[in-house]
Amino acid sequence: MERAIETPDEDVAATDRSGEPDGRESPGSGGPEERPADRGRRRIPVLVAVAAFAYVLDLITKVIVVEKLENEATIDVVGDLLRLEVVRNKGAAFGFGEALTVVLTVIAVVVIVVIARIARKLYSTPWAIALGLLLGGAFGNLTDRIFRSPGVFQGAVVDFIAPTHFAVFNLADSAIVCGGILIVLLSFRGLDPDGTVHRD
Repeated sequence: MERAIETPDEDVAATDRSGEPDGRESPGSGGPEERPADRGRRRIPVLVAVAAFAYVLDLITKVIVVEKLENEATIDVVGDLLRLEVVRNKGAAFGFGEALTVVLTVIAVVVIVVIARIARKLYSTPWAIALGLLLGGAFGNLTDRIFRSPGVFQGAVVDFIAPTHFAVFNLADSAIVCGGILIVLLSFRGLDPDGTVHRD
């Protein structure tokens, strides 16, 4: 009597034909292939690069304007529309909330912590750019509040961009505003930080 000996490959094929699961997940089955991590690498490097660029640019410009422009005459950049004028600001962006320096410092720290938590599930490049702008701007102004006079967590932020009929601000403020606007746009489009798209 002849006996048929099945090879391991034949065993797998037989299992597939029988309809029993073979341990692999189909792309639409909701298995491991649909985990956020499998949509690509997390975009933490993008977030860090954008934040570092925004922070360093803000820091360099502040060092230059304090050294060259503070206590000097205002410089007209675009006629009467845009000037460079160094102002020490104890408040929030664009000069608001000058009596809340410590509170604003705490808020900046909270923002940084929240962004760090979101980064663990960050798979969207646009979100990484937006959060990077927020993070770099928050660090930029937080550095002023910690290291500038009159004291730790009470330091005045250096502002120097002075449009006509508008508050004086700096590049950190600009990064925060741009990041916030981008987040609003991404939210309207239904794009989440983990890369998924939802429709209301």
